[in-house]
Amino acid sequence: MMEWMDPAIQAYAEEHSSPEPAVLAELSRLTREKVHSPQMLSGHMQGRFLALISRLLNPSLILEIGTYTGYSALCLAEGLHPGGKLITLDKDPRVTEIAQSFFEKAGFASQIEIRLGEADKLIPGIEGEIDLVFIDADKRNYSNYFDRVIDRVRKGGLIIADNVLWSGRVTKEEKDKQTAALDAYNKKVLADKRVSTLLLPVRDGLNIAQKIV
Repeated sequence: MMEWMDPAIQAYAEEHSSPEPAVLAELSRLTREKVHSPQMLSGHMQGRFLALISRLLNPSLILEIGTYTGYSALCLAEGLHPGGKLITLDKDPRVTEIAQSFFEKAGFASQIEIRLGEADKLIPGIEGEIDLVFIDADKRNYSNYFDRVIDRVRKGGLIIADNVLWSGRVTKEEKDKQTAALDAYNKKVLADKRVSTLLLPVRDGLNIAQKIV
């Protein structure tokens, strides 16, 4: 993944931000040591940002598309309303087994539910109005996921999509299929009058869309 910030500035920013909880630091270490593609982990700065957004929103229902080892789910769960729920979707039982063990370790097992399978097929079965959606799964389906959740998100709710800068490749004239899909997603969300959008260049890019109608 491309470095977007001077490493010294990045280190300074992390040193002057709240530290990640110990259980997240442990999960981060285990992911780097034991799991393929550890760069997929949200990490300290992005994780604290997601936790902050969730605490501000105080959601009752969060939908996460793409669980991986559970780091982002744990960050988002920090802001859950008492009695609230986070449903996270993934199709890889190997990584979700790790996630489940850390949900239990962090004390969120009763509030986070993992559903295994294709997100396309699982999303229609989710009941209730959604406050916050976090998309971090197969990039070619981002636009499809947006279409499937937008009518389920309450007014004022958020849809956050990760990796929307794709190490800067979205700015290149020549684009592979994944890059083209992410570029199309960014353009699609910007043009949608139901949302107000901010593309934030944190880590690999977060597209934050707030439903306004």
